[in-house]
Amino acid sequence: MIRSMEITDVCLDKAFYRPGETVRLSLRLHSEVVQPALVRLTATITHLADAVGAVEKTFTLTGAEQTVEMLYRPPPDAPRGYGIDLCIQTDSGTPLARGSTAFDVLQHWTQAPRYGFLTDFFPRRSDAPQTMDILTSYHINGLQFYDWMYRHEQFLTDQEPYLDPLGRRLSRVTVKNLIAAAHERSIAAMPYTAIYAASVPFYEEHPDWALYQANGQPYLLGETFLVYMDPRPDSPWVNHLLEQFDQVLRQTDFDGIHLDQYGDPKQGYDSQGQRFDLAGPLAATINATKELVRSHRPEGAVVFNAVNNWPIEAVALARQDFIYIEVWSPHTLYRDLWKLIVKAQELGRGKPVVLAAYIEPTRHRNVRLADAVIFASGGYHIELGEQGGMLGDPYFPKYQKMSDDLAALMRRYYDFAVRYENVLALGTRDSTGEGASRVTIEGVNTDPKRVYKKVWVITCQGEGFETVSLINLLDITSPEWNGLLLADPTPLDDLRVRYQTERRVERVWLASPDFASPQAILLDFNTSQNDQERYIEFTVPRLEYWDLVVIEFSG
Repeated sequence: MIRSMEITDVCLDKAFYRPGETVRLSLRLHSEVVQPALVRLTATITHLADAVGAVEKTFTLTGAEQTVEMLYRPPPDAPRGYGIDLCIQTDSGTPLARGSTAFDVLQHWTQAPRYGFLTDFFPRRSDAPQTMDILTSYHINGLQFYDWMYRHEQFLTDQEPYLDPLGRRLSRVTVKNLIAAAHERSIAAMPYTAIYAASVPFYEEHPDWALYQANGQPYLLGETFLVYMDPRPDSPWVNHLLEQFDQVLRQTDFDGIHLDQYGDPKQGYDSQGQRFDLAGPLAATINATKELVRSHRPEGAVVFNAVNNWPIEAVALARQDFIYIEVWSPHTLYRDLWKLIVKAQELGRGKPVVLAAYIEPTRHRNVRLADAVIFASGGYHIELGEQGGMLGDPYFPKYQKMSDDLAALMRRYYDFAVRYENVLALGTRDSTGEGASRVTIEGVNTDPKRVYKKVWVITCQGEGFETVSLINLLDITSPEWNGLLLADPTPLDDLRVRYQTERRVERVWLASPDFASPQAILLDFNTSQNDQERYIEFTVPRLEYWDLVVIEFSG
């Protein structure tokens, strides 16, 4: 007799899978049984709204804590996201427990860069495997190792341990162990570097390498912290920087280079008083870095921080693997997150886009709504790292821990983004400018000119489909993504949606990370026509934060 049971966790062995790799799934169970009982576990594999495979396993439920493993070999098609829906039944077919997760098959992690962070590199750190287990549960497939280095102008040192420029005690052994643990989970390790920062003593040794103001004084970050150096690709500083990158790639197992900048200045002077803009040189240095990385790591990646979206026009098509934007004022609205992603996708000709928008985890409603906007726009959000850590500040060591409730919510949202990535981010383009005007909701404001107090419609087109994301901005108290929300958006039930189209619609389906189950729901729809338009109508049963509607066309 089985008194109770639940699936307490669903774990994958990797953050993503390459074509041909086998998925290893582990279920952690808790049960109370009078005596051992035979049960059947079924894992249904879905791609979007369709079941594409299933795995069954019969095992004995022994009671208390128990782990059960399953294997599945997905098709080699990539990039492609999948859902896994789990059901444990008695031998007579009575359901006992359900669970779900997601996974994807990619040729390379940068196709869908779920970027996270590490920043704790203290000596004798011993939790690297456990840290990667947690990150894998969110499908984080790339990690920025933030402020891991000895100095900004000298990344490696023979000292062990060593002090960083701010006095933190760090260990290269710890860094090495974290990289190795990440690689076991198919997580890339990217070393943070600054494209033009050096210490004051280094500047004093090389004053002719620096970047100067019009008054002849060097640019400084902090009064005595860092001095800006000349980032032009033929400068002595960049030659030195590339030599440092060469050492890092030779002496460590890092998977590329993460380049940072500070957003200002946008113009400067060299030691001879020659004035120049920085945008072009920054793009050229990105390209030189990529060339070096490829010489060491054929699949190595380069990422550059376009601080506050500058200089996005110059760097979007540079040889960085995805576009990374740190978001600051005046980009304060939820709408601005969407604008940044869409414009960067356009300038980068389809490159993935990662936003660094810092929201304290205590503002869990803001986190949830911002992620809904970012994922619905086809973007990614660097926010998760360490053990349950979330970024609320640009200095990553100031990360804060998520509550258990927020951590569980993030699991649902990241599962959802992976499961439906083929209609959210991969092979899609934003169509909101024209597409949102074709969507109306009976009795609900969807005015595209309003920044909140409405249901916001974001649309994306792909081959044979269009997505309609409904973002609930009704009754929220601020349109700013970091403006404290004290209450959830007011849920809406039975929304009557009209979608204007001249194309023949094959089917309509709905999914939401806010529902109890992430499985797609097929919606009934009616096709109608009047003198002005041809359209379909369907009912969305409930909208909390974010609903995803996918309209598939015939042919």
